[in-house]
Amino acid sequence: MIQMLSETAIAMIVLLGALFVLAAAVGLNRLPDLYSRMHAASKAGTVGSALMLLAVGLHAGDLGTLARALAGFFFFLLTAPVSAHLLAMAARKSGYPLAKQSVLDEMKNRPESI
Repeated sequence: MIQMLSETAIAMIVLLGALFVLAAAVGLNRLPDLYSRMHAASKAGTVGSALMLLAVGLHAGDLGTLARALAGFFFFLLTAPVSAHLLAMAARKSGYPLAKQSVLDEMKNRPESI
């Protein structure tokens, strides 16, 4: 009974992670510019990948594997959004334009040194 509940919980985590990855893939295909695509990939893709890594660690049943999966989970959550932000700032400084649909450019009047 407990094993069935554990396997059901792991399957639900995998499905939730897959839904986040699917949302990231749809965002990459449908969003208009680099900045919004990067947002979809960094947020939804990170959460989806981290959830699936957590499910693999739980499914393994080994404490060492779970510890490595948790370390990878936290590494994903800490590094992917930061690196996406830095890539977006580099794209902005190199002059990559916003989409025509963008209504607000909060970086327009900021100095270049930031």
